[in-house]
Amino acid sequence: MRAVSRILNAGEAAQPRAASAAPTRRSAIVDCGLYVDGVRQAGDRHYSDALAAARGQRNAFVWLGLHEPDAAEMAAVARAFGLHELAVEDAVKAGQRPKLEQFGEISFLVLRTARYLEHGELTETSEVVETGQVMLFIGPQFVVSVRHGDACRLAPVRADLETKAELLATGPWAVAYAITDRVVDLYMDVAGAVEEDLDRLEEHVFSRHSHSRIQRIYQLKRELVEFKRAVMPLQRPLAALVSPDERPPVPAEVRRYFRDVQDHLTRTAEQINSFDDLVNSILQARLAQVTVDQNNDMRKIAAWAAIAAVQTTIAGVYGMNFEYMPELHWKYGYAGILALMLGSALVLYRFFRRSGWL
Repeated sequence: MRAVSRILNAGEAAQPRAASAAPTRRSAIVDCGLYVDGVRQAGDRHYSDALAAARGQRNAFVWLGLHEPDAAEMAAVARAFGLHELAVEDAVKAGQRPKLEQFGEISFLVLRTARYLEHGELTETSEVVETGQVMLFIGPQFVVSVRHGDACRLAPVRADLETKAELLATGPWAVAYAITDRVVDLYMDVAGAVEEDLDRLEEHVFSRHSHSRIQRIYQLKRELVEFKRAVMPLQRPLAALVSPDERPPVPAEVRRYFRDVQDHLTRTAEQINSFDDLVNSILQARLAQVTVDQNNDMRKIAAWAAIAAVQTTIAGVYGMNFEYMPELHWKYGYAGILALMLGSALVLYRFFRRSGWL
């Protein structure tokens, strides 16, 4: 608590210096809109003025969009909207788990975003899934969205939602639904692309002449774990949003939309579980293939060693230089022994070939 207070106080102290530092520090504000009866009002307003205007009208709210704000700028926004300091600290520092918290009339929803990164071939260092975060402060007459990373841009969400005045007229929770729906849609896109990667990996591993490295399979498994950390924890917050008995009190008409998002999330979660099982199976199959290949190599080495042992035995016997040796005084003894060695080698070679050792 004291650390957060220092962040807020630092924001107040940093305001006079912000003017001189403005040229080197970009503003975190992406967009700020005032909506009345689901229609965006013309003109550009500071978020404090927009909030005052919203509080002076019925069925009006403000949507403030921020991208990676620093502590000072977030502290100023927190004072204007009355945000809780614990939630503000989480909004500045990325890396939160998906969650839903209630601070009086203000709900704090954390979403992990994800997008698929195109790659020509899966390697030991391929980045398959990029993750980020979107955090939403939802109050009676405002919604503040804080985005970290570029996995899910919100400008298309705002543009699409502004064409649906009837939905937007239901209030700030319509914005929360639209953003959550966009995040889950990206989950489904990532799941579809990862499934194609798994199909290619499975085909390559089980091909006749497979030389797939285990590191590639493990890298895909790590990327899948990162994706899983984004998707799985979101199930509990969404369950609370669709339940009429849980806080926050989401409008009934918006709750129906959240149920559709929950269905998509459940489907994606089931896909990820199946992907996890499939990757484990592929990894185990590849390990088994490596073991079989090692056994085949050992059999080949043993077969060639057996062929060489016969020749070594014959040469060793004739290297003893005894006086009474078989065929020692025969004119063709040397050629005969070489023919015997070659013949025995060919017989053993054919035997090992038929048995599958060579």
